[in-house]
Amino acid sequence: MAGLPEITMAGTLVAEPEMRFTPAGAGVCSFTLAANDRRLNKQTGEWEDAGATFLRCTVWRRQGENIADHCHKGDRLLITGELRQSEWNDKTTGEKRYGFDVQVTEAAVSTKFHPAKAIRAERSTAQGGGNGAGPWETAPAAPAGGGAGFSDEPPF
Repeated sequence: MAGLPEITMAGTLVAEPEMRFTPAGAGVCSFTLAANDRRLNKQTGEWEDAGATFLRCTVWRRQGENIADHCHKGDRLLITGELRQSEWNDKTTGEKRYGFDVQVTEAAVSTKFHPAKAIRAERSTAQGGGNGAGPWETAPAAPAGGGAGFSDEPPF
């Protein structure tokens, strides 16, 4: 039996993410992404908006809390998740309505229009065996002759 269809989408947050918690304490974050369709008008040479697609998204637990804490209206997100169809009766007309939402499994902030700010974490001295070097860095070479100081000579 096949699972639900998976979708990958890039879109813009249309409002601040909404965070709430279940009675059991599980966090759930809801937000809406908009993806605009733009087309080149060959007569004018200008790009024109040709409509938008809005998808309601839900993210659970820690990932949802991260989105609620760090993402804001206007941010561009990349999401992957399961596309689900919902149905309800319109309160005004009583007609049956259908919609789609995404149960997000992965989310990331897009850097296409907003460059990321890299934050370099300080390395613990315990990580590199007490010399402050990480696993991919080289510790300073011991000076020739077994002295305790550093030499001006290159280590090769």
